[in-house]
Amino acid sequence: MWAVVLGAVVQFAAPARAADSVCHGTPSAGSLERGMRLPSSGANFRAYSSAGVAMGRTHAHSRVVAAIIDAYAELDRDAPGTTYVYGETGFATGGSFKPHRTHRNGLSVDFMVPVLDRRGRSVPLPGHAKNRYGYDLEFDANGRLGDLRIDFEALAAHLHALDRAGRRRGAPIGRVILAPEYLPALFATSRGRELRGRLRFERGRVWWRHDEHYHVDFVVPCKPMR
Repeated sequence: MWAVVLGAVVQFAAPARAADSVCHGTPSAGSLERGMRLPSSGANFRAYSSAGVAMGRTHAHSRVVAAIIDAYAELDRDAPGTTYVYGETGFATGGSFKPHRTHRNGLSVDFMVPVLDRRGRSVPLPGHAKNRYGYDLEFDANGRLGDLRIDFEALAAHLHALDRAGRRRGAPIGRVILAPEYLPALFATSRGRELRGRLRFERGRVWWRHDEHYHVDFVVPCKPMR
């Protein structure tokens, strides 16, 4: 079964520890040493696919994993009842990660959009083999798909928590990719103005629409490719 699959270096990074991962190169041409697997689930989050987890497609740099876990813990305290789903990350040793064009050095992570059902309840994005674990879902220009709608407040809260956690862990956010037509709705949230001023959002054309997930590239000092 085919599981879907689809910078500048910051100098204030936290001191390296013996157990830290080591990244090489860039997200589009790189590798990873001692990659760490994300937990498959937690109090308010889960992986996009148990098959993807089993195939080793949810590894990332140790500092990135720590930042993601910290962010989910903060959200569980500040926004209980909101459910999050993360998508694909990369292999434990990095390298080619088809069909993605990046995700090669442990610094790229996909997060599935948080959604509300017709009653306004936070529910996990429905992912299964027939819709390529959520990656084949198509939301309209207003962020709606059937009875589901993107929860932009929850998305903004997540990016805010990731930004804070990433800076603490020495893996700040370098870039966010979200469908450009959704940026006005994101910036209209209670955290929108702050996010717009702090984070870099990709506004150009990319090969995937990024309506059902948002891609985040973190920044960690990496070694050159060997």
